[in-house]
Amino acid sequence: MTDAKQMIDETVKANDVVLYMKGTKSMPQCGFSSKVAGVLNYMGVDFADVNVLADENIRQGIKEYSDWPTIPQLYVKGEFVGGCDIITEMTLSGELDQLFDANGVTYDKDAAEKIREANA
Repeated sequence: MTDAKQMIDETVKANDVVLYMKGTKSMPQCGFSSKVAGVLNYMGVDFADVNVLADENIRQGIKEYSDWPTIPQLYVKGEFVGGCDIITEMTLSGELDQLFDANGVTYDKDAAEKIREANA
């Protein structure tokens, strides 16, 4: 499991935005992963996706790494942000925009606004 944690740590630190998910950003394999990947894709965020279904050690390791029991898990600039519910709330409140702005992550502000308008 140490190798998995080391791989996770390196991936999280090497990429500005990383989503540990079931499936891939182009082919999510669960509704929660699909929702978060969909938001990031729609907002034009450049993010690394890690398919936890491809490696059981990573699937278990990410839960220990973050001390968070569920997948998907979003990381921005090496910091764990949250899972589907938290990302959804942050998107609708504008907190995700603020987090991206504070960390120099490029995204489509108009797309973020459209998500909020559609869910108002």
